[in-house]
Amino acid sequence: MKRSRRDDTPRWVYIPLVFWALTTIYPIFWVVENSFKAKDKILSESFRMPIGDLFTLANYRKAFKNLDIFGAYRNSIFISGITAVAVTIIAGLAAYALTRYEFKGKKFLYNLVVAGMMFPVFATIIPVFRMEASWGITNTSSWGLTMLSIILPQIAGNLSFAIIVLMGYIKGLPVELEEAAYLEGASTWRIFFRIIVPLSKPSFVTVAIFSFLWSYNDLFTQMFFLRRPEMRAITRLLNELTSQEGTNYGLMASAVTLVVIPVIIVYICLQKYIIKGMTAGALKG
Repeated sequence: MKRSRRDDTPRWVYIPLVFWALTTIYPIFWVVENSFKAKDKILSESFRMPIGDLFTLANYRKAFKNLDIFGAYRNSIFISGITAVAVTIIAGLAAYALTRYEFKGKKFLYNLVVAGMMFPVFATIIPVFRMEASWGITNTSSWGLTMLSIILPQIAGNLSFAIIVLMGYIKGLPVELEEAAYLEGASTWRIFFRIIVPLSKPSFVTVAIFSFLWSYNDLFTQMFFLRRPEMRAITRLLNELTSQEGTNYGLMASAVTLVVIPVIIVYICLQKYIIKGMTAGALKG
């Protein structure tokens, strides 16, 4: 019979963890339940459950009536999906090259990757916008070019983090597997996609998830590149709605809910990959 593994963690440790969880979860719950109340009831009845006469869908009806919510979700999913896929592939190849190969300028390139994590997007947005404007892909009537204009800076903004995480995991993989594949005549590309990627799946999934979520929530960059109403992503669209309506707390709560709920669903469904990828990358690095 297998002996159960003892948990030697002191019980008092769970007290601050439970308190931290409640302080994180309750504000989200408070926003969601107030999104189902009329705007004149939120200030006076903000801590009551939306039951009976207090319950209303007026905030959501107004949001869906005045705005193309589903079109904005489509734009968000497309932008975030392409960004996540591109970051995962490019960062994976870069991490593999920086980990397994020796070449002139390798240390300099690695330092550039690390330095890329130190510069906030606020410091680079103006030159990036001017560069893309000179290419003629910003604020155009073309849906594809507009999506490209927002995808490119988001890919660049996520690469440094992705490369560092993947390098930490790939360093821990046995080189003997790759050497055996070379002896069998496998090419570098085949080794990467058939050996490195499957063995590093937790870290690749983690990078893809974080890239997707950061792209989805990137309101600052969207404010510059998604100015046409039909091109706006969900965060940009709902930010515009709340700014037009002023202090309509019910509408603001419904807008926050529409933005946050998909992110929470993604995290709940994929949290095991996030935790496994981050811890494995840290241990192997």
